[in-house]
Amino acid sequence: MRRPWAILAALGVLCAFAGTARAQTELDLRNAFEGKTVTVKIDLPATDDGIDVYPQRRPALAYPDYAKRIKQFGTSVRKGDEILVTKIRVKKEHIEFQLGGGGYGTFADDTSPSVSTATAQKTQREKNLEQDLKRETDAAKRRHMKEELDDLRRDREREDARNRATVAAAEVEKERTIHAKRLEGGSRINVRFNDRVPDGALTEDGLKAALEEWVDFGGAMATRPVAMPDPPAPPPAHGAAALEKGMGRSEVEDLLGGPPKRVTPRREGTLATETAVFETGNNRVTALYVEGVLVRYTIASR
Repeated sequence: MRRPWAILAALGVLCAFAGTARAQTELDLRNAFEGKTVTVKIDLPATDDGIDVYPQRRPALAYPDYAKRIKQFGTSVRKGDEILVTKIRVKKEHIEFQLGGGGYGTFADDTSPSVSTATAQKTQREKNLEQDLKRETDAAKRRHMKEELDDLRRDREREDARNRATVAAAEVEKERTIHAKRLEGGSRINVRFNDRVPDGALTEDGLKAALEEWVDFGGAMATRPVAMPDPPAPPPAHGAAALEKGMGRSEVEDLLGGPPKRVTPRREGTLATETAVFETGNNRVTALYVEGVLVRYTIASR
């Protein structure tokens, strides 16, 4: 059973949409809103998916989807932030209210952390040895040719391993870059309707009514809080707290105060890996390197 306040709120929005104001075009709405500064009343996720609100329903916000996007992408616009309306787009069943760029992840944005790498190719010497080995009948010569061929193949495998380690570090750095761009890319509110965008929503007042739970249109001066001094910056991280994936072995050892207590080397296919255990203060840090690059670590109490 719906609560009375929810019914009244829904009726209020419906009445706003059913008003007699003449429906406007997308261009009219863009002229009315784009370039204006508004204050948001809710955290917005760092993605071009933004949030979906349904003014004709209660609750108007699909909170499970909202929570999932905040958790997955982080927050790019905070409650109370003043931000520019950068674009209005009218679709068949919804209106996009884009803020601060509309959110990272549009067609032109690179959202994949993957970095490609070329496989080391056989040298001409390796190809020639493979052909000569098929024709050679002398046992001693065949043995020497096989040894040289094995050395060339191992060189190629080591080059591939170095390339993969370089790519792993590059992908970590690219993922950081994408995350930073998401936090600076703004967001959006998608105002969705059951069937089509009603004429009443295609007016300045109608769109404001649909967004009033999420956006304050009163202007920056009306909503700006009393200025407070910025809190002091936190001290820089050090020790285990400053570890980051993609670091080299020497960087890790510098942060943790010296070489590890024990190291367990092994091979994963053609990749050389090491598990290093450090004891620093009250913590035990276990670090996994691939070709000398930190790819994973855990911190536990001793």
